[in-house]
This record gives sequence, structure tokens and C-alpha cells, in this order.
Amino acid sequence: TLNRDELLEVLSQGFCQHCEALLEERIHQLLNKRGSESTVTSDIALISNPVTGKQLAHNGLSEEQKEHIRFSQVVRKKDFVHMEKINGKSMNVLKGLELHRKVFSAEEQKKIIECVYNLQRMGQKGQLRERTYSEPRKWMRGKGRVTIQFGCCYNYAVDKNGNPPGILREEEVDPLPPLFNQMIKRMVRWHVLPTMCVPNSCIVNIYDEGDCIPPHIDHHDFLRPFCTVSFLTQCNILFGSSLKIVSPGEFSGPVLIPLPVGSVLILNGNGADIAKHCVPAVPGKRISITFRRMDESKLPYNFLPDPELSRIKPFIVSPSSAPQGHHQKPVINSSFVKAIVQQNQHRNDQAIKDKSDQEATKTTKNDSFLCGNDDFPPLGKASKGASRR
Repeated sequence: TLNRDELLEVLSQGFCQHCEALLEERIHQLLNKRGSESTVTSDIALISNPVTGKQLAHNGLSEEQKEHIRFSQVVRKKDFVHMEKINGKSMNVLKGLELHRKVFSAEEQKKIIECVYNLQRMGQKGQLRERTYSEPRKWMRGKGRVTIQFGCCYNYAVDKNGNPPGILREEEVDPLPPLFNQMIKRMVRWHVLPTMCVPNSCIVNIYDEGDCIPPHIDHHDFLRPFCTVSFLTQCNILFGSSLKIVSPGEFSGPVLIPLPVGSVLILNGNGADIAKHCVPAVPGKRISITFRRMDESKLPYNFLPDPELSRIKPFIVSPSSAPQGHHQKPVINSSFVKAIVQQNQHRNDQAIKDKSDQEATKTTKNDSFLCGNDDFPPLGKASKGASRR
């Protein structure tokens, strides 16, 4: 009756990282085989595994248990560091940045992408409000990405009517689509975004190959934190207090952070207000959705808050079952599992200590199914060709 993670926890005590990965793979194959040979009945629920996008069978699990499994698989990185001197004082300009992976499964990502393309078709047919959809002419490399705004109309630069950058309070755009509300609920419920800053607006960016976003700091008509969710193609984002334009669509800066497909990047603190950020020319088709909460004093005059977004309650978990950090194994709550683990741990501790440093170094170089070495590629130095790597 144990699920896959519990089996792994019981059987892999004392294993090196390589052997643990092999065991994980075998358990995964066994469950997939058993699920494909069984007839799906009312007491077997299928939930999506955000690691592989495949379906795993879980017998007799409640909805809360299924959500707990998905929640426990979220991987979070919050230790971004890059020191720069700001006004003569050394400062971590990346403080406040977070990267969350496996928040949306492969199947969920597919539905979100289909929704975005449907909204684009509606915009092209004039079925959205005028300022909701924008598709500028591509007059040079890096210019002309499609944008779709919901909740408010944001002005990037002084427009032809003399309006300054910021939220145009008198302009109306379409409200957030229902699927986007579901995304917001997921991120707030799973502790990706705080309940005190639930987004009520967003902007969708649809990139073709070569499109970019130039260096900027998001306008303070929007509160912190805000977030960007990435789809279709992994790309890089650059950070630094000073970013340079090298050529159309190409920028240079001190810190390069890869944005994996399906990842959620949180911008807050110094990472949102001190460091500028930009997206160099993307290597392929990309979609991003940036969710932000408007300052109450900047709300559009005809804005109506969605009561559905005011009732989100975060998923309640004990400290021991909270999502784990990078390169840590998930904690399993089953008392049966804990008892076996405690029995095995004492027996294995001495053997583990006796391993030579050379062997330990050798084993950590192997890839792990649970937390691959490329989950969070190291921060890199940006260069003129950074976006093409």
C-alpha cells in the first residue's frame, strides 16, 4: 500500500546517489507497468507527476493526499547571491529572488499554452478589448513581441497622448481568464506567492525566436513580490544594477539565471528594486505570464476585484512535510516508514561514515532522478552570446 516515495525512502537507506537513482527508476517502471495493465476503476485515482509529466496510479488516495504529493515535489531555490557596491555599500542585489519548479505539471502546462494561443486568436479577431491585445509590427530584431494584458492597461513609455509610464486608470482591459485565476490559486495555496500579495493583473508575452525584453525595473504601480511563469522554451534572464545593450536583442550583465520550462520566478526585495533585469533574444518560441498586484491607489477606475481571489487559503503542512530545498530528499510522514527508517539508520550510519572521501566525491557526480544536477544550473557570467547558449 506504500506509494512510490515511501517505497524509495524505505529501500534506499544507506544507498549511494547512483544506486538510489537506479532503484527510483525501477520503482517508477514497476508502477507504470502495473497502472497500464490494470483497469481504471473508481478507487484508483490518476495524478500527474510534474517530474516526468506521466501518470502514476495511487490507490484510494483522497484529494488532499494527492495534493500533498504534488506539493511535496515542488523544488525551491532561494539562495541567489551576487554582491555589488551600491552607493558605496556592498549589497546582495539578488536578495528576494526565488525560483520554484514543478508547480505546474506537463499536462497543466499544455492546457495553459492552449489557453494563451486561443486568447491570441481572439485578440487577432478583435474579440478582446482594444487595449488588451497588442501585436506590434516587427520592424527590427528584438522588437514586436505580442502582449496580452488582463486586469489593467499598463503603459510602458510615454504614449502619443502624453501619458507617462504606469497603469492607465481610465483604460479598460479584459479581466483575468478563469484558468489564470486557477494558476494564481495554485501559487498562493502552495506557498509560492504570499496571501498578502495575491495578483489581480497579469501580462502575457508571446515571443518568437529573437524577441527580447530590454533592461528595466518593474514600475512601482505594482506591489512586490510579483512573479513570471515560463513556458515552451528555456531561456535566460540577466540581473545586475547595471545592464548594457550590446546590440539589438543582446545584453550583457553580471548574473545569468536560466528559466526552465514551467518554472516560477519570484521577484522581490533587492532583486525587484535594486537589480535591473532583462531577457535577451530567446532561442525559440516562448510564452511568459507575469502576475502582479496593483497598488490600491493605482487601480483602474472601473476595476472590480474578483471575490474568488480573496478567499485563497494556503495549503497547511507540518514543518517536517514542507517542500524541500534544492538537492534534499522529501520527508515522508508515514509512521510505518519512519519506524523502518529509524531501524535502518543506526545500522547504516557507521557504514556511511567509513566511506572514503574519494568514493563520496565520485558518487556525488552521478545524476539523481529525484534532484538532477541540472535542476538549477549555476549562475553564469553573461556575455554577448549568452542568450544563444
